[in-house]
Amino acid sequence: MSLHSSARVESVLDLVGNTPLIRLRSVEARAGGDVEIWAKCEFENPGGSVKDRAARQMVLDARADGRLADGTTLIDSTSGNTGVAYAMIGAALGIPITLVMPANVSMARKSITQAYGTELVYSSELEGSDGAIRLARARVAEDPDRYFFPDQYSNPSNPRAHYLGTGAEILAAIGDRITHFATGVGTTGTIMGTGRRLKEERPHVEVVAVEPDDSFHGLEGLKHLDSSIVPKIWQPEGIVDRRLPMPTDEAWDAADLLCREEGVFVGHSAGANVAGACRVAKDAGPGAVVATILPDRGDRYFKPMAWEKHYVW
Repeated sequence: MSLHSSARVESVLDLVGNTPLIRLRSVEARAGGDVEIWAKCEFENPGGSVKDRAARQMVLDARADGRLADGTTLIDSTSGNTGVAYAMIGAALGIPITLVMPANVSMARKSITQAYGTELVYSSELEGSDGAIRLARARVAEDPDRYFFPDQYSNPSNPRAHYLGTGAEILAAIGDRITHFATGVGTTGTIMGTGRRLKEERPHVEVVAVEPDDSFHGLEGLKHLDSSIVPKIWQPEGIVDRRLPMPTDEAWDAADLLCREEGVFVGHSAGANVAGACRVAKDAGPGAVVATILPDRGDRYFKPMAWEKHYVW
């Protein structure tokens, strides 16, 4: 049952956050037993992913300080999930949204964002998320008065969402028992904000950044930092204890096993996070309590069934 099932809210924005943690006992067994691995079910957010948190915070903060004025179009680059979150929030608040995304992002993400009435602009699939960043910046430079560019890779409201929400929620659920936090890096907002909150309140917690092991990888939404435009919000000193390279095959296998052994159908970035948490728990040994993130569901990576809005009476 959803944690929001008995709540009364004024807006879909009020449904963002307070996602449940699920214990992954099959993963614990692979890590050697006598450990705990908990995963935060971010697919329970109304837009279906962890990116609802950052998008909401960036939009609300920009409206509060006047950067996002009435009639201004919000534009940003995205590999998909943040775009869905922007599209949902834009529809709820009456904000026009333009998204720049690589042409090869999943058809599901393209279709979902367009369903909200969002304008899509495609960058080269050969340039990945960095190409989308460059094209979004070029659009803004051409017509700066038309657009508000939150720039999720540089916006402090991105990690702030996780400092205020994700990190605090993990502490409330696990408390002093948590020993490790492992999650993937894309914009890096999740690990920076959550990690900062954990370190401030539980300095003993080890924070591990999971990243693709190669620049040519199949982990949509994650960044190989050494070969990418490094986000300005990536400031790991004092927060991130180490980086853990993750092969694509290992992450995909972990996602498949979660579906078959836990009944949890998630995307490949979630597979990377869980595979990383398993490694961390195995290395730490008995007594480890590891938290990680399940950013989205697996069905977001499927091509949807074709349909037409056609009625026969």
